[in-house]
Amino acid sequence: MSDNENLFAHFYKNFPTDLSSPLLLTPEGQNISYTEADSAASKIANHLQDLGARKGDRISVLVEKSIENLFLYLGCLKSGLVYHPMNTGYQATEVSYMLEDAEPTIIICSKNQKSIVESLLPGKRAKAILTLEYDGTGTLMEGCSTYSENAAISICGPKDMAALLYSSGTTGKPKGIMLSHKNLSSNAKALSKAWGFSNEDRLLHALPIYHVHGLFIALGPVLLTGASMSWHTRFDVDSIMRTLIECTVMMGVPTYYTRLLDNATLTPKYCKNMRVFICGSAPLLPETFKEFEIRTGHTILERYGMTETGINSSNPLAGKRIAGSVGQALPGVKAQIVDDAGKVVHPGETGNLQVKGDNVFSGYWKMPEKTAEDFTSDGFFNTGDKAIINKQGYISIVGRSKDMIISGGLNIYPREIELVIDQIPGVIESAVIGTADHDFGEKVVAVVVSKDSKINAERVILACRSKLASFKSPKVVHFTDELPRNAMGKVQKNLLRNQFADS
Repeated sequence: MSDNENLFAHFYKNFPTDLSSPLLLTPEGQNISYTEADSAASKIANHLQDLGARKGDRISVLVEKSIENLFLYLGCLKSGLVYHPMNTGYQATEVSYMLEDAEPTIIICSKNQKSIVESLLPGKRAKAILTLEYDGTGTLMEGCSTYSENAAISICGPKDMAALLYSSGTTGKPKGIMLSHKNLSSNAKALSKAWGFSNEDRLLHALPIYHVHGLFIALGPVLLTGASMSWHTRFDVDSIMRTLIECTVMMGVPTYYTRLLDNATLTPKYCKNMRVFICGSAPLLPETFKEFEIRTGHTILERYGMTETGINSSNPLAGKRIAGSVGQALPGVKAQIVDDAGKVVHPGETGNLQVKGDNVFSGYWKMPEKTAEDFTSDGFFNTGDKAIINKQGYISIVGRSKDMIISGGLNIYPREIELVIDQIPGVIESAVIGTADHDFGEKVVAVVVSKDSKINAERVILACRSKLASFKSPKVVHFTDELPRNAMGKVQKNLLRNQFADS
């Protein structure tokens, strides 16, 4: 097994000696052991293979977070299948594109979504469409009930794909990000060490698992060290407060921490067993950083990552954590700042952040030209972020050259929304920006040029919600006679952000 790069093989080697040890506990009182998780993953692996899925085939998953969804992920890893999770908030047009592009062998969705999925992708294109509900019921689990609780771990090489996640691009066309077993295992090992994970830890897991943060960043260190989790299907403050005292680690997006601070009962006594609070997926405001330390006695540990790379840098577990900094590059990760000509700049100078390491993905699914565009000749990945690295190696992200909006920890690309708005009859053009939001970090704001008096904010928002996930749809719409442009004709979104900052 030592020569097997399968991520599940790495997990399995580090499972607790006593496999009856808990892997996860829920606020409702469920206690799932490592034995139960492994047995369920094996049953699912055997079932999917019996349906015709073979190593390297994509398994598209459009379901709510559940324990059985976790089993499904582990079952896919164990059998060498490629796990392709999708946000359940996606609209039919978004799902249609991803299913057409990913070409899954098997699709798993909720019962309510099955007819929609079937209409988007004819049955002949997939060998099976199974269902899985939030409570664990559905044809997936029913179908695997008679299968063996034992399944061999598929032999995988370091470059074999383990997961396929989609991230919308500046052109509005989603890109499939190919993550290998080596990408995920190397990053999980680095994080386990950097954040001091052991089998004594219990992680508070309230993140979604269709996203890198909850799926890889959170689960990896737990499964690599035989730790346990307090498993929450969503972030409910009251439920979180009841279980916080039992946990030693929490991972979350800035929204989680602002909501905890909004709860008057948050005091140091609730955090007495906590080793570390970790935050990422979006910038943490300095005032949140300071207030959390005052209220709890804990300094939040910020880190920086991307879907394409996992985590690249982290503030230290033992050492100074700087508000506004995402820390130093992890061992095994090289980070550098270059100017627009590709030349490395001096420490303290702003430039384009590039990273390189085993954690960095191999490329975009079926997009060789885009892959070549985003990598340098010597193998560095252009993150699209503007940053500074000081003399001590601490990285500060100062801007996003790709104009991305991060709301509630989710990445939103303005161009994808603009394409929808611009198709509304009567709209001449639009520009989508992000403005500050206390709860979500940023909110989506649309600035629209229209000569049709019938076009109003409600119509724009409804048009977006009909084609895009609700988290991408504008929360505020402004109308203007024209968009500000520079001498080259490019829309100056920085001016729009300043103009509508208080909207």
